[in-house]
Amino acid sequence: MEIGDKGRAAVLIAGPTASGKSGVALELARARPAVVINADALQVYRELRVLSARPTEEQEREIPHRLYGFVPASEAFSVGQWLIAARRAIEESWAENRMPIVVGGTGLYFKSLEQGLVRLPAISPTVRERLREQLRTRGAEALHAELAALNSMEAHRVRPSDGHRIVRALEVIQSSGKSLAEWQRKSEEGSFLANCKVMRLYLSPPRELLYQSIDERFDEMMHSGALEEVKTLLESGSNPQLPVMKAIGIRELAMALAGELTTSEACRIAKRNTRHYAKRQLTWARSNMMSWKWVTEQFLVQSKQEFFNFISLAA
Repeated sequence: MEIGDKGRAAVLIAGPTASGKSGVALELARARPAVVINADALQVYRELRVLSARPTEEQEREIPHRLYGFVPASEAFSVGQWLIAARRAIEESWAENRMPIVVGGTGLYFKSLEQGLVRLPAISPTVRERLREQLRTRGAEALHAELAALNSMEAHRVRPSDGHRIVRALEVIQSSGKSLAEWQRKSEEGSFLANCKVMRLYLSPPRELLYQSIDERFDEMMHSGALEEVKTLLESGSNPQLPVMKAIGIRELAMALAGELTTSEACRIAKRNTRHYAKRQLTWARSNMMSWKWVTEQFLVQSKQEFFNFISLAA
């Protein structure tokens, strides 16, 4: 039976860098007609195949892949732009009676897909500047007390020491008469996957295996032409402030190319920075994705069977 006969379904696969997400997505995609859709902020860039660990050309020929390498490095690509493109790719997958498997490490991409983008009101510059001045002169705790007097639930969501978030909450209330939570709930009502069957997997290998995978993958990147890829990007005159230029490995290898580091030292630092990045990804996920099914070891037989059961029910 076709997907469209009973409703729409999707599989979401997230995890820290080098956790094996792409391999799992391919394994699942071989089980039934599917499309693998990218949810990684760096893999969208055309010129960054090696350092972003994009699927190989052979893998892309084997299984349909979408949203990989379709944005030039000279452009900044936003979450909102990705969401529009991802919705289109998922709709096309359903139209072709293929299961969309959305895979990547950019948590905000998944959050936008499931909750929509928060459409906040315009903030009066006068209100914003006044609150920032009060934060400087009165302190975060005084403004938190003011927020609690206006909306106790909103104040409960923010630490009394978090001045930035307190000011944000106050400026939204004072500019619109509604709390930030109310605006966020409004966006969640427009979730693209709200009425779909969704399987959510978060890959979280043991730390020692993850770090080993990070080191081995960077070595493979170097063998596959990472240094040449960075050299080409630098020679293109790309603006250093562009998102693509902030990918881990570019700054380190650029320093090696400039003679400021040896290649081996640049690799060591890049591996260390990648490990730190993976830790940040896991920290974010623990705050935002704990409702997902966490796969804490290799992709277990049980999880595979759950996927096969899921696609059977979604069919």
